[in-house]
Amino acid sequence: MIKLIKNGVYYMEGGIVKENVAFMVENKKRAAIKNTMSYAVLQSHNMGGEENLKLKFDALASHDITYVGIIQTAKASGLKEFPLPYTLTNCHNSLCAVGGTINGDDHVFGLTAAKRYGGNFVPPHLAVIHQYMRETEAKCGGMILGSDSHTRYGALGTIGVGEGGPELVKQLLKQTYDIKRPEVIAVYLKGKPQKGVGPHDVAIALIAATFKKGFVKNKVLEFIGPGIKNLSMDFRCGIDVMTTETSCLSSIWETDGATEEYFKIHGRAEDFKPMHPVQPAYYNGAVVIDLSRIELIALPFHPSNAYTIREFLQNSEDILAATEEEGAKLLKTGSFKLRNKIKDGKVYVDQAIIAGCAGGSYENIAEAAEILRGGSCGYSGFSLSVYPQSQPVFKCLADNGYVSSLITSGAVVKTAFCGPCFGAGDTPSNNALSIRHTTRNFQNREGSKPAEGQLAAVALMDARSVAATALNGGVLTPATEVEYVKKIKKYYFDKTIYDNSVYVGAGKPDYGTEIVYGANITDWPEQIPLADNILIKVASVLTDSVTTTDELIPSGETSSYRSNPLRLAEFTLARKDPQYVARAKEIKSAEYYRKNNGVLPEQVLKEVGIEIAPNVLYGSAVVAKKPGDGSAREQAASCQRVLGGVANIALEYATKRYRSNLINWGMLPLLCKTYAFAVGDYIYIENISKSIAEGAPVIYAKHISNGKVKQAEFEIGFLTEEEKNIILSGCLINYNKNK
Repeated sequence: MIKLIKNGVYYMEGGIVKENVAFMVENKKRAAIKNTMSYAVLQSHNMGGEENLKLKFDALASHDITYVGIIQTAKASGLKEFPLPYTLTNCHNSLCAVGGTINGDDHVFGLTAAKRYGGNFVPPHLAVIHQYMRETEAKCGGMILGSDSHTRYGALGTIGVGEGGPELVKQLLKQTYDIKRPEVIAVYLKGKPQKGVGPHDVAIALIAATFKKGFVKNKVLEFIGPGIKNLSMDFRCGIDVMTTETSCLSSIWETDGATEEYFKIHGRAEDFKPMHPVQPAYYNGAVVIDLSRIELIALPFHPSNAYTIREFLQNSEDILAATEEEGAKLLKTGSFKLRNKIKDGKVYVDQAIIAGCAGGSYENIAEAAEILRGGSCGYSGFSLSVYPQSQPVFKCLADNGYVSSLITSGAVVKTAFCGPCFGAGDTPSNNALSIRHTTRNFQNREGSKPAEGQLAAVALMDARSVAATALNGGVLTPATEVEYVKKIKKYYFDKTIYDNSVYVGAGKPDYGTEIVYGANITDWPEQIPLADNILIKVASVLTDSVTTTDELIPSGETSSYRSNPLRLAEFTLARKDPQYVARAKEIKSAEYYRKNNGVLPEQVLKEVGIEIAPNVLYGSAVVAKKPGDGSAREQAASCQRVLGGVANIALEYATKRYRSNLINWGMLPLLCKTYAFAVGDYIYIENISKSIAEGAPVIYAKHISNGKVKQAEFEIGFLTEEEKNIILSGCLINYNKNK
């Protein structure tokens, strides 16, 4: 089904050839490295050197959980106008249900900011962020930066990168996105999917094969091969958007007649161009996927936790028992039960959803409607909700009769919304099992609260198998076992929907527009620069093998406070370490005392037990094995900073974007080779500013634990000169003010 090739390969004569077989001389290899599509696109946007890239993007995109903080940061840093197209969508807090007025105030802020600085504003319910960018902004050979981790437009020939808000701020201030040239992995597609198999099946298989191995971490996936021609554009986009879950940096695909037709349908024929690697092209590794041998389900609590649907059904007792055991570890009170879903050898689910940038495409929903045609979702507590990913998609589905067919079968069709992907919509009941064609199924991502004894489970499945399960009254069923008419009516795009609703002001700032601030929208609190020396107290130690950004700052109900740094910070680590906020505040209070009195409190000095230099910054740190998987949200780092955080200590960072968030908020992204820290430990580092400025390969420290002092060594990895200065300044805002 999927084969990984760990060493270098060449794409030549239409096939993958291992480097040790190709017998290329060194100068030809150097030329072949430059023959990938990725190299060409990155180089055309590069203002820097051959290896240390300084990229400028063609467009930016944010949604209503992230754009307020980004604009506030840019404004504090001297923003005058948006220098490139910046689209503000409203697809996360669009219901205005949690927080009510708070969310509506953010939308008013967004519209007035778009008018003031010259941006685009997409009102609530019109489109999810990534579908709107596919329909209107993506173009062959382009690059788009988004403040959402699923910023992926590779199937349209666009390299999309999802990052924390500060990286968008840099683009708004005409700065660059700095990164070492990423390695490129070939994803070679062959074969043709069988009937009943959809993009989520392929995506889950790709994630399962690569994520846990770290095979494509921070690399670019380049999709090539004869199998591409057997996939529609909706199918390609559905795979592409899920590449985020492999932990890759970005993706890009070969383009063809289907791509050209997509741009023509959307009235942008000029944005198409043929894109192919020049053969021979060199790749740092390869993933070979046979599309004819795939059909999968991803069990809780990660998209990589994959099984074939048949394998799961044959072993459901054992697999669900393991899921129960994992869920029980998350709960402080209550119990977590899933094996009671098994009845007479069948697995019954409680809820089904098709939604978002991955699931809500025209083709997914139309084919799901054909599977359900003439059938019923049943009336025994099972429910199916369907969210088309944009109003143009909704209109075409309605005009072609698919919405009517779905409604008749008992499904509920709703407007474009990302809520089911992050716990702000269709939150299932306690101990419920939900199947979803959405992006993620992390623990508590669906909106449950384990600290209150609540936990539900989400399994990811393709829309076709979701519909087959609905047709079977909630009995989990693969679509390959259902007879249906696969052929669907042709899609058309009605641009007048956006003409009559979207504010398009890119490049047309109205300096007279007054930005409207709601009561919940506040400025970032002041952050002080890094001192010559630093004393760090460990405020939390997380022992999970991977820590997601959802666990660092929960999604769902906290989203209403993303515009209010102080209120949002109260939720930091709420699901993993409820005592963290109090500990961090105590440390911050001691630093406030030091700042005003010139010396650390006597209690702190007594606890440390060693002589501390007078010019010292005192702050807290979170220790985690591999933090930062998942969402790009900058608040996973900024909330720690607001509470006085000065560092993270990790064995490794799950994603580049989380490490970037730490740096942009003036926090030290420390790496250690051992995991021997406890809450309450101190780490004292002398001459830290000098070490950062000079790019010291090793940072030496004193580790004080239970009154004993031992030496510790940290690494910080490669930092650009700008990143060094951001850390020294205390945060990106300070850095730009200093400039």
